[in-house]
Amino acid sequence: MLIFTAPGQGAQTPGFLSPWLEIPGVADQIGGWSELAGRDLIRLGTSGTAEEITDTAVAQPLLVAAALAVAGLLGEPDAAAGHSVGELAAGAIAGVLSTGDAIRLTRVRGEAMAAACAYGRSADRPASADGPVPTGMTAVLGGDEATVLAAIAEGGLTPANVNGAGQIVAGGTLEQLAEFAANPPAGARLRPLRVAGAFHTKHMVPAVDALEQAAAGIEIRDPAITLLSNADGAVVTSGRAWVERIVNQVANPVRWDLCMETMSDIGVTAMIELLPGGTLTGMARRALPGVQLLAIKTPDQLDAARELIAAHAASTNGYQAAPVGSPAEWKIVVAPGGGTFRSGAEDGEAVATSAGETVSAGAVLGRVVARGGERPVTAQHDAVLVEWLVEDGDPVSEGQPLVRLEPKERV
Repeated sequence: MLIFTAPGQGAQTPGFLSPWLEIPGVADQIGGWSELAGRDLIRLGTSGTAEEITDTAVAQPLLVAAALAVAGLLGEPDAAAGHSVGELAAGAIAGVLSTGDAIRLTRVRGEAMAAACAYGRSADRPASADGPVPTGMTAVLGGDEATVLAAIAEGGLTPANVNGAGQIVAGGTLEQLAEFAANPPAGARLRPLRVAGAFHTKHMVPAVDALEQAAAGIEIRDPAITLLSNADGAVVTSGRAWVERIVNQVANPVRWDLCMETMSDIGVTAMIELLPGGTLTGMARRALPGVQLLAIKTPDQLDAARELIAAHAASTNGYQAAPVGSPAEWKIVVAPGGGTFRSGAEDGEAVATSAGETVSAGAVLGRVVARGGERPVTAQHDAVLVEWLVEDGDPVSEGQPLVRLEPKERV
């Protein structure tokens, strides 16, 4: 199984787009997206200064456009995920929204978040308060995770990015960050980040409404491939649920660590990080041993990317899956809602619980039990049960992978 990942803000570097404009059609495509973004993405990606492309309102559409441009040059992956603003690129790759709408939403997101940074108003600071409150972010590298998270909470900060691989980013006011730096967690190194404000914290609440209003006017479809969410690493199967998640994500932490856990759970064997690659593959080297990684930086890597896609895309346990829309695409069954997973079924229902057992379309594999009732977990097509990813009694969230199936036609 192969996944495309799209990096978030901070991955951009001056001139990173230049060599890609020599590929026929790319300049025209990005030029068209520039109109939707309200800024010249070609100039910004080629001759824009480091200061210019650090601007939140610039960086976000520039990154999403770059990721989508490269994705369009490659084949279709099995799955997609994005870090922070990269989620909008992942959503377009998964077919939830058009590339044009992804750029439009990114423009609104970037401008609204930039405005929230400039004003410095959070959920617990009313609009009538005088003067901005400067906010920022600090990377916490190393240290015991539980100790680091406790220290962040004690300092009144938010773990805005929990990236795994020994990296957590704390967000809050500059005053809080200064106090945190004066008494850092044991064994950890702190690195202040050059960002405009405390992204993915309560300080971004003013940006949520703007993005929600913009998202209400776009056409949404359910994902055509596996799509992961930053909120909790879950596989999202509903386009509307995905929109709600990315809107709320602006003011809530990014759990990239949980996204990587899900990648492992669903059997990802290769990851391609789209332009400008490097950040996410760096994290994956420690968190996803054995997974082949490729960080796209220049066009001369396209052949290597296509070879990786040919070797890994649409493959699980050694068979090639059929095109999207055919019965053979069903390989992972996910939770239909949040609650407690219970194996087995009610009297009179067909049920399969053991690895190697053949299941028929509609067979009940288990149930998700919640306060509002029970929801069955069923096989969508004839298949063989390969392995369970949860156990009886485990708490599960909507979209969480539960069981891996191998289509019967491919056995």
